[in-house]
Amino acid sequence: MQARTIDFGGVSVPRVGLGTNRLRDTPANREFLTAAVDAGIGLIDTAHLYAGGESEAAIGAALAPFAPDLGVATKGAYHPGEGSPDHLRVQLEHSLERLRTNRIALYYAHRLDPETPLEDTFEVLNEYRDADRIANLGISEVSVEQIERVRELAPIAAVQNEYNLGERMWDEVVDYCAAEGILFVPFYPLHGADGPELQTIADRYDASPRQVALAWLLRRSPTTLPIPGTLSIDHVRENLAALELELSDDDYAALSG
Repeated sequence: MQARTIDFGGVSVPRVGLGTNRLRDTPANREFLTAAVDAGIGLIDTAHLYAGGESEAAIGAALAPFAPDLGVATKGAYHPGEGSPDHLRVQLEHSLERLRTNRIALYYAHRLDPETPLEDTFEVLNEYRDADRIANLGISEVSVEQIERVRELAPIAAVQNEYNLGERMWDEVVDYCAAEGILFVPFYPLHGADGPELQTIADRYDASPRQVALAWLLRRSPTTLPIPGTLSIDHVRENLAALELELSDDDYAALSG
């Protein structure tokens, strides 16, 4: 039986989280966030640039101070040049302020900045980690070679790449993270969750295609924690229910082929 939770930062969290790239800071969305946590979400993923900063602001307004069993991950330095120390410090301070926290559970370099030496970017991130303003560091959209390079500079707890039934280019990264005990957080986990074969398999389990797609990701690697994005509490509950779905060997193989 596959694990339904995973240890992250000393806390056990469900292996399905919540992506918030479309989340604006509205009363309805603040209520949605509270309901999502009540439903069982243990990891919420956001970024400095999501919805122009409103995603972080909504999360902070709705949920801060964060419960000990809730991890909030954010990211900075998406555009070229933003990994420079001056830019990165500004974005980090913005994120801390919007999230209404003194400590970010997981902070990703949203992209490795082609205009800034890695040493400069991770000197700042290590500085914030050493000051306990960041608990864990992550990187996004990276190869195995890039992960190994960054690990020479800082401990990496999580990697976030696009990965789903329709996009498998990061297979090597998934396997590397599993072998090294690094959390692998696939974004856009539900892309490719369509087609007659997937529907046929879903019907066998009295499940939805999106639940089968998540179940495939959960079986693909023991360190995988997908973060489907939604603004619907019904979808949140549907996504979390995928934790109960165990695919047969034949169905897993059919989807993996």
